[in-house]
Amino acid sequence: MRADTLRGHLDAMLLAVLESEPHHGYAIIEALKQRSGGELDVPTGTVYPALRRLERAGYLRSSWSNVGGRERRTYALTGAGTKELAAQRGQWRQTARTIGSVLGTD
Repeated sequence: MRADTLRGHLDAMLLAVLESEPHHGYAIIEALKQRSGGELDVPTGTVYPALRRLERAGYLRSSWSNVGGRERRTYALTGAGTKELAAQRGQWRQTARTIGSVLGTD
């Protein structure tokens, strides 16, 4: 998948991955890859700045945890993040409907 296809949607995908439980960065990247059937292989240089940006916005909180004997920063969704994810899902549905109508896939 082309990187420009993801532009504007990465934040929502990161929030969605963290909806069910907290994860550390590498696990988030692996979840994106798994959920996309291998189509998404987002580099760490893209994911980590996005996670920090989402944390600054109040959508995520992070803490240090020991995972497999290694200290890792673990990210979790906040209440504001849950609300933002719901809003982004609604926007995505509207965008998909609109584009589908134009492309004739609806």
